[in-house]
Amino acid sequence: MNLSAPPPDTAQRYEMLQAGLDLLDQGLTVFDAGLRLVAWNEPFLRLLDFPAAMAYVGAPFESFIRFNAARGEYGPGDSESQITERIAAAGSFAAHVTERQRPNGRVLLLRGEPLADKGFVTLYSDVTEQRYIENLAEYQNIQLEERVRRRTAQLENANANLTRANTENTRIAAALRRSEERLRLINDTIPILIGYVDANEVYQYANKGYSDWYGHPEGGVTGRGVREVIGEQVYGQVRDSVRRALAGQQVTYEYQMDRLGQTVFARSTLVPEVGPESETLGFFVFSHEITEQKRMQAALVQAQKMEAIGQLTGGLAHDFNNLLTVIIGNLAALQDHRPGDSEVNEFVEPALQSARRGVQLIKRLLTFSRQQPLEPQAVDIGQLIVSLAKLVRRSLPESIAVSTDLPSALHALVDPGQLESALLNFALNARDAMPAGGRLHIAARPVELSTDAAAFDVPPGAYAMIEVVDNGSGMDAATLARVFEPFFTTKRFGLGSGLGLSMAYGFAKQSGGGVLIQSQPGQGTTVLMVLPLTAPEQDSDAPLDDAPLLLGGELVLLVEDEPNVRRVVRQQLIDLGYPVIEAENGAQALEMIEHIPDIAIIVSDIIMPGGIDGRQLAEWVRQHRHPIRILLMSGYADENDDQGTSDLPLLAKPFVRQDLARALQRVNRGKA
Repeated sequence: MNLSAPPPDTAQRYEMLQAGLDLLDQGLTVFDAGLRLVAWNEPFLRLLDFPAAMAYVGAPFESFIRFNAARGEYGPGDSESQITERIAAAGSFAAHVTERQRPNGRVLLLRGEPLADKGFVTLYSDVTEQRYIENLAEYQNIQLEERVRRRTAQLENANANLTRANTENTRIAAALRRSEERLRLINDTIPILIGYVDANEVYQYANKGYSDWYGHPEGGVTGRGVREVIGEQVYGQVRDSVRRALAGQQVTYEYQMDRLGQTVFARSTLVPEVGPESETLGFFVFSHEITEQKRMQAALVQAQKMEAIGQLTGGLAHDFNNLLTVIIGNLAALQDHRPGDSEVNEFVEPALQSARRGVQLIKRLLTFSRQQPLEPQAVDIGQLIVSLAKLVRRSLPESIAVSTDLPSALHALVDPGQLESALLNFALNARDAMPAGGRLHIAARPVELSTDAAAFDVPPGAYAMIEVVDNGSGMDAATLARVFEPFFTTKRFGLGSGLGLSMAYGFAKQSGGGVLIQSQPGQGTTVLMVLPLTAPEQDSDAPLDDAPLLLGGELVLLVEDEPNVRRVVRQQLIDLGYPVIEAENGAQALEMIEHIPDIAIIVSDIIMPGGIDGRQLAEWVRQHRHPIRILLMSGYADENDDQGTSDLPLLAKPFVRQDLARALQRVNRGKA
């Protein structure tokens, strides 16, 4: 059919109507506002010699004009300009009646009438015979009547076409309404908050997401002021941006707000709408939530801090442990040489204890920064807390009462020294929160975590839970959110490093557990630590004897770049009965190995200047199949081993003579 497909219930009527149109001897076309063919009849194609394939619903007006131009219908001249002129005239269509003589000599009368909603209808009549007999007066009246009759029929046909066009317009309007509904559905579904604010700071539009974001019902934003909708807290953050947008500037900013009991973040872009006179009519708002992005950024910053701490700690550990090696070695030697001198021991023993605390501090810092591996073992939590409670009681004032609730047997797989340090840190923080006195309770119990495992960021399973509770001053939400942040502290300058809780948290995570802190101002604080449960260990073999196995004066090559460390270790080796020669770097050591065949043992530091470190030295000895045993020393146990010497004994600095003796025992037992 030549009309667009009508609804099924009227299809037969449209077919009958089209058949009637095709019986007319006048041509008919109807074009819509977009200059697309809506309706036509067969006489139109016949009178203007158009191929039937050119006529279809939606055929462009331009295609017929170009067809005529191509076959010379418009005479000589620029065909493209003629085409442009005719298309422009059709776009601003006006009623007209005109005649056109076809190349075949036939004369056509064209009458065009605009439609109410743009577009136009055109009738094509073959008036060749009429013009021929116009000079015949007697025939003119008859022909005039015929023309009137035909005109009447044409008008009736035009009215019928107009009716059809109106019906089509109604259908198009319904389609537009459906399109608007779909567009609104899209606007309300996409994860973007969309709004429009006029020059008076009044919302003229807001999608559902925008209304939901600020807690208003759908449609409850339109017609209300910006300050009223978003509240004073947010308005104070965005006021300047709103004013800049109303001044014609596109603005992007971020803000935060309290929503459903949580702090959330959003990023907004304000796009001004500019009128024809360059005035700002208002602006569009496009916002999206960035709370998760902020959380990821905070996690990245935290990771960067941890990386910086790790790099700093790893760099300091070697040098600091070298210093402690000298201090502990000399103090221990003094104590050994003056065992019965109480006056000397009165000064030496506290110094040794402080130096050993320095060793533990370095180990804790390395563990916290993940640069030092833990030494986990099956620890009886109850026994450890009982022992720790004695130290805690001595560290707390009498105004603080300490109580415990411990199981008879509860074992966790942890590093005992790190666990003691973490629990002691919790206790000392509780002390600082109770300056006027209070209660400190330490308890432990086995738990099975399932859905609540997410709170500790651990997988579901069986854990040992340690609980440290005080009734002190507590913490507000802002402080609680930052307690595990490195270097964050609420203590006065010089009284806290801000690393205690961070290190405890790092130890727990590295052990496969987690830490959760619950606190409110004036309500005290509860620290919950969970650690993986384990079975108690069986009794192991007896430790190595402290007495060294002397090898009858085997020669030891000591390789150490620090003179003071080298002097201490040399004296320890001499005290153990070993003759010693020294090298201050790897290059000197290689030269000695090649020229002194009596060297039986090498005791070498790992990190040394000169291009050859301890591991490279050991690898060279192995490759050349020297029958020399090797003992490596290190002030930083996580130094990279890319030479494949990880199976060699490693003695961690600082150490005393008996530690060196036990290490040499292991070396000697590995002798072929």
